Amino acid sequence: MLKLYGGARSRASIVQWYLEEIGVPYEFILLDMQAGEHLQPEFMAINPIGKVPAIVEDDFKLWESGAILLYLAEKHGKLPHSPEERAEIYQWVLFGNATLGTGIFIEANREKETPRLLNPLNEILSKQPFLMGNELNVADIAVGSILAYIPIMLKLDLSPYPAVLEYIKRLTERPAFQKTIGSRK
Repeated sequence: MLKLYGGARSRASIVQWYLEEIGVPYEFILLDMQAGEHLQPEFMAINPIGKVPAIVEDDFKLWESGAILLYLAEKHGKLPHSPEERAEIYQWVLFGNATLGTGIFIEANREKETPRLLNPLNEILSKQPFLMGNELNVADIAVGSILAYIPIMLKLDLSPYPAVLEYIKRLTERPAFQKTIGSRK
């Protein structure tokens, strides 16, 4: 069985959300980050950087939430066949991790980056329920989780972005979200 390693309030909940969405059984191993369990030799053998999330499945080890999300989508047949459509999904997952997260959650970037990032997202989401159309996919987990953390952690005024607010509401009402990230509010 797949083992997912995470800490309280870590990005492991994003991976957990996706595992719940696609119905993949897993064992969640909660590391006590305050006690430094993520820096012990047993975990450093899984991720030499000593960060969570990480997964272990048989002899395979992988860390970084975006990489884990893409691996799970590929392994469980959740990626399209077309290289162009897959590349779009990769683009959104990388955007969520590298651009959206740092633009919103690093305070020095927030004032400039919030409208720059959320205006185009609002435009896209005003035309369709999910990032790539009518169906939720792994891209929505990567981007949607970052967006869903805004009202939980930052209390930013998102009223200028009504389609983003509706998207967050649509995602946070999903049973898999409620079971994972929603249960940690």
